[in-house]
Amino acid sequence: MSESAEEKPFAGQVALVAGASKGIGAATAQALGEAGAHVVLTARDAKALEAVEQAIFEAGGSATIAPVDLAEPEGIARLAAAISQRWPALDILVLSAAYFPQLTPVAQLDSREFNKTLTLNLMAQQALLAHFDRQLRASKDARVIALTSSVGQAPRPYWGAYAASKAALEALLIAYAEETRNLAPVRVAIVDPGATRTAMRARAYPGEDPASVKPPEAVAARLVSLLGEPFATGHRERVNHSA
Repeated sequence: MSESAEEKPFAGQVALVAGASKGIGAATAQALGEAGAHVVLTARDAKALEAVEQAIFEAGGSATIAPVDLAEPEGIARLAAAISQRWPALDILVLSAAYFPQLTPVAQLDSREFNKTLTLNLMAQQALLAHFDRQLRASKDARVIALTSSVGQAPRPYWGAYAASKAALEALLIAYAEETRNLAPVRVAIVDPGATRTAMRARAYPGEDPASVKPPEAVAARLVSLLGEPFATGHRERVNHSA
């Protein structure tokens, strides 16, 4: 018996998940695959991407891995060129890749560490938007979701580098949402996943019991649900539930 559109709501759609090798990105990629989308998985770790791809295949979905160092603009350009040759439109873009720097006072920030943070958390995200803009505009209903952090709007001591990168990312995404609002079928959402059981979270809170926070799959479920809703561009929310 064929599966219904309700069971595969994203059948026929193409989704690109940046940062798909682990954590929320990997969980979201798998959830999108289960929902029927063909998922293009990109991150630097090819072996980890292969594991996510295999999980999607085993669940009956389809995926393509595209290992790329997102900190290299030329790599993103090549990725976009390759994807555009196979798929003229991109329906979903999930910006979940991020770098978490060492927590340190603003006055003691290492310039190389700060530059690495801004390169991946901001510059790479802009490059993804720039190189996939044409394909997003070619979709009948393109959706862009970017992951942020509460520190982007409420900075905390020692979190200055990461907070600055997320605040700038939010400003960039809202500007893009306004630029495309009346000109293209592109909708943008910014999602703060809240406390989630990831490797990044473990680095930030080494003494925390991982079982005390929700798993990446809980965030992924909400992201996929949101992607199927008629949210207004510029939408923002925080995922607080633990289910």
